[in-house]
Amino acid sequence: MSGLYIHIPFCKRRCVYCGFFSTTMLERRQAYVDALCHEMRMRKADDVATVYLGGGTPSALSASMLSQLFGTIGEEYGAVDKKEEITIECNPDDIDNTFADALRGWPVNRVSIGIQSFSDERLRFLHRRHTAAQAHEAVARVRAAGITNISIDLMFGFPGQTLAQWQYDIEEALALEADHISAYSLTYEEGTPLYQMLQRQQVREISDSDYIIMYKKLVERLEEAGYEHYEISNFAREGHRSLHNGNYWNGTPYLGIGAGAHSYDGVCRMSNVADIDQYITAISQGRQPAEIEHLTTEEHYNDMVATALRTAEGISLQQVQDRFGEESARYLLANAAKSLSRQWLVLENGRLHLSLEGIMVSNTVMSDLMMV
Repeated sequence: MSGLYIHIPFCKRRCVYCGFFSTTMLERRQAYVDALCHEMRMRKADDVATVYLGGGTPSALSASMLSQLFGTIGEEYGAVDKKEEITIECNPDDIDNTFADALRGWPVNRVSIGIQSFSDERLRFLHRRHTAAQAHEAVARVRAAGITNISIDLMFGFPGQTLAQWQYDIEEALALEADHISAYSLTYEEGTPLYQMLQRQQVREISDSDYIIMYKKLVERLEEAGYEHYEISNFAREGHRSLHNGNYWNGTPYLGIGAGAHSYDGVCRMSNVADIDQYITAISQGRQPAEIEHLTTEEHYNDMVATALRTAEGISLQQVQDRFGEESARYLLANAAKSLSRQWLVLENGRLHLSLEGIMVSNTVMSDLMMV
């Protein structure tokens, strides 16, 4: 078991685009943290190399709650200061001087800051609580607290956004000298306020051609600045890839703690109930509130295609043959023929990986390669 993920679903306010399990019931935080610690004691695992606190907004917890979590992690999964990577996600407005002081005492060595945009207008559109100025201040405070691995999230493809506006956001991110940048296109997930706005024709999605132009500009500028484009949405300076997220893309087992958290042990997938009250009640009774899915060989193969192909390394034909057999490797190559001929896929050194043009149609390419 290489990665430990802890889901913190609390947000002071919901963003219009968010489709993740989250809640604004901040009064439930302590009871939830107690349940997280109980679940960790119930589900010990060996060889946890990375820890990731995600959400929601982990920085919405108090300093004492976060200290409680880190203490339990150390008790149940080994000395936290020996872990390869311990990440906490934060909102910029939570990173005040008090939070930065507390950060110095935690075993965190990587902070991921959800900036999204350096335009106050677009931040208000998303219902984000912070301003562009606060984003700059947050990065400075985290760096002053001694964190040498800082990741920031960006978002593009806003209704009416121009290429020049997107370029401004990219340049602002580069000026912060972040070690890692994750950049995502604004998506309209069913059930979100943003999706409802789209249905009511209050907003309009950007065109596919505008998306392609913005994405290519992102790749071009970040590579020019020395970042490695190592996964479809992720860019890193040398030595600063996200080790924890690499577990998901490489098919490494991971343990998910908390309401709505997912786990994978190499054989089965498990998902905890996405309801805080049900989760707390079950854990207090010593029950695991989860559904378990036993994966077939075909599902394992399809998972491999969907995750490995997102990375710069792509899919190793030898690993496919070793894991799934020679027939599966032949199947993969046969179904890759169309994308290879269109130069959406590249075959080199025994690996299949997406070209830049292939990333634009990655869903189509992956679908062609999967077993039905």
